[in-house]
Amino acid sequence: MFSENVSFALGLTLFAGLSTGIGSALAFFAKKTNTRFLSISLGFSAGVMIYVSFMEIMSKAKIALQADLGDVAGTWASVGAFFGGMLLIALIDKLVPSYENPHEMHRIEEMNENDPFAGKSKKKLLRMGMMSALAIGIHNFPEGLATFTAALKDPHLGVPIAVAIAIHNIPEGIAVSVPIYYATGSKKKAFAYSFLSGLAEPVGALVGYALLMPFMSDTVFGVIFAGVAGIMVFISFDELLPAAAEYGEHHLSIYGLISGMAVMAISLLLFL
Repeated sequence: MFSENVSFALGLTLFAGLSTGIGSALAFFAKKTNTRFLSISLGFSAGVMIYVSFMEIMSKAKIALQADLGDVAGTWASVGAFFGGMLLIALIDKLVPSYENPHEMHRIEEMNENDPFAGKSKKKLLRMGMMSALAIGIHNFPEGLATFTAALKDPHLGVPIAVAIAIHNIPEGIAVSVPIYYATGSKKKAFAYSFLSGLAEPVGALVGYALLMPFMSDTVFGVIFAGVAGIMVFISFDELLPAAAEYGEHHLSIYGLISGMAVMAISLLLFL
């Protein structure tokens, strides 16, 4: 049963990570960016992550830590791990140069313009795309561990988290593809680098699983789970909501956010 859970969790993580390829494919085959849809979708993804982090993941982490450490120490440990997860993803963000940060949004229309990067050499464009792919890969490492851990502990919890992270990976696929395509003129290369950047999620899941499983206990699980909650809340506020607002109207992203919370709440109630 446990091995089946591992396979299921890894499959979900692979699906979430390789959604960068969906973004890349959209850039090549769609003629126009559906900004309203992306804005609502990214807001929805943030709503799912924020709600499940505070209402479900933190609760499970706190219970696990209290079982080993006692009520007071367990509560403090869960809060510390939550902010520790935020600190980890913030440090990763800090290591990515701002001018090469992959969270700068690109639009599909750029693929159809004659020269959307006027004044930039092909060498600089290729470096921009490669650095975006690398940066996204680094970001996807802890995201992969988050998806995998949630799905391993509770498959019903893993599915909406995987879907939320998959949605958030779609515009990142566009961010990698656009500059690489204009640098190389090759859609195949642009798609390949975008697709490969998403592989960091299942790799992160496997590395985390291999390193942590020999030491797994209620305390270790609780710390990881609380850290995962912190990572997902940070991603929501730092990446998803700003991107949603940039792609469309502010109100659309908030409608998506509330919808994501409502859907997550109902799905959790159905599995009580």
